[in-house]
Amino acid sequence: MNFEGKHIGFGLTGSHCTYEAVIPQIQNLIDKGAKVTPFATYTVQNTATRFGEGEDWIKKIEEMTGNEVVNSIVKAEPFGPKTPLDCMVIAPLTGNSISKFANAMTDSPVLMAAKATMRNLNPVVLGISTNDGLGLNGVNIMRLMATKNIYFIPYGQDDPHNKPNSLVAHMNFLLETVESALKGQQFQPVLRI
Repeated sequence: MNFEGKHIGFGLTGSHCTYEAVIPQIQNLIDKGAKVTPFATYTVQNTATRFGEGEDWIKKIEEMTGNEVVNSIVKAEPFGPKTPLDCMVIAPLTGNSISKFANAMTDSPVLMAAKATMRNLNPVVLGISTNDGLGLNGVNIMRLMATKNIYFIPYGQDDPHNKPNSLVAHMNFLLETVESALKGQQFQPVLRI
């Protein structure tokens, strides 16, 4: 699919170990013609981990997209009424943000952009990365899966023997998932090894 003329929001939450798999997917959207506006949670912006400094990730994404990262709820709110997105992607989506999104708690720029996109009846694509997807967060994932206009990048257990409750999206299916979501369909199969 050619994404020419499509405005895609791309939100990152605090699964720092997943950024290496996600960043190339942002570039893939751009290469296919999409205008990409990046959004980041406060954790992404302000945390230094063994996977890198938050400010370095922000700089990289801004250079790649040519757009400033939307870094506050106030800056994210207009992406509903004034500057609608054709699709909002959140990848990675942590268990913490899964829980908040499933229970209508909007406390970050990423979740505000998702809420604004849903308000416009446009698709939200989720790329989960959580250590408790088959634990306490399972109910939240299922609530989101049953919600209209929410679509999932196919996911599975990333380390069943050492982290039996952990689920992570196969980010290499992001383009296909967004393409299907823009047609109102869930890219299948959702559950993959």
